[in-house]
Amino acid sequence: MKKKLIFSLTLLTLIIAACSGQPTQTQPEPVVPTQAVSTEASIATDTGAPAPGSEATEAATEAPASGISFANDISPIFASSCNECHGGKQTKAGLDLQTYESLMAGSFDGVVIVAGNSAESFLVQQVVEGEMPKRGPKLTAEQIQIISDWIDAGALNN
Repeated sequence: MKKKLIFSLTLLTLIIAACSGQPTQTQPEPVVPTQAVSTEASIATDTGAPAPGSEATEAATEAPASGISFANDISPIFASSCNECHGGKQTKAGLDLQTYESLMAGSFDGVVIVAGNSAESFLVQQVVEGEMPKRGPKLTAEQIQIISDWIDAGALNN
């Protein structure tokens, strides 16, 4: 009984401390542009793509905003932890993680990656819950975060 009381008081103290001293959320200030926008930049904004020859075009082809690359970051994680059962000689559940195309094709049960939404991606759910990989060491928190960030950034083939 005493432990429950101490826990309750500690929790109540944390809640009060978190709520006190914080200003009430108000309407955000309107954003006022401070510089003129060039025609080339406004064309890029209107189409959703950078204007040809602009620096943004070069940056977009180099790396996504998240900086995570399927080829350089995701594929090595799969190669070291997953491909024994999901690639090469075996493709358990019909899931092959060796290539971007086969990953995005999913398994016998359907897609395993929901681009832009790691929380809804079956692959992330399995590694977070510790269900996969079944053999060998589980993925580290850092590896799971890299995979999640890549999916949240759109799961691009880069």
